[in-house]
Amino acid sequence: MAEINLAQEIAQHLKQYSSDVERDLEGAKKRVGQKAVKELRNAGRFDDRTGRYRKGWKLRKIGDNYVIFNETDASLTHLLEYGHALRNGGRSKSFTHIKPVEQMVINEFEAAVRKDLS
Repeated sequence: MAEINLAQEIAQHLKQYSSDVERDLEGAKKRVGQKAVKELRNAGRFDDRTGRYRKGWKLRKIGDNYVIFNETDASLTHLLEYGHALRNGGRSKSFTHIKPVEQMVINEFEAAVRKDLS
């Protein structure tokens, strides 16, 4: 009669489940990140002269995380999102385009994780 070591079987199944969850989370991170980059490229319609700012949005994997950033005009993102002081006084108009995409990423990633883990 074959003996089954319960502890080993449980450990093996937990290890398999853990790797499945990691793979699903990795896919969800990449999918949501790519969608966010696409949304940011479409949200930056106020820069229609050259399109340089819109085209600069990129997704890069750093370690286990994905980072969304603007490669061409990184310092411009804050100025456009919140506005800035002008030389002759007053403030420039703010173009809120990052915050809505950030909220979309939070909601979509949470939904994707819930779907993948259920």
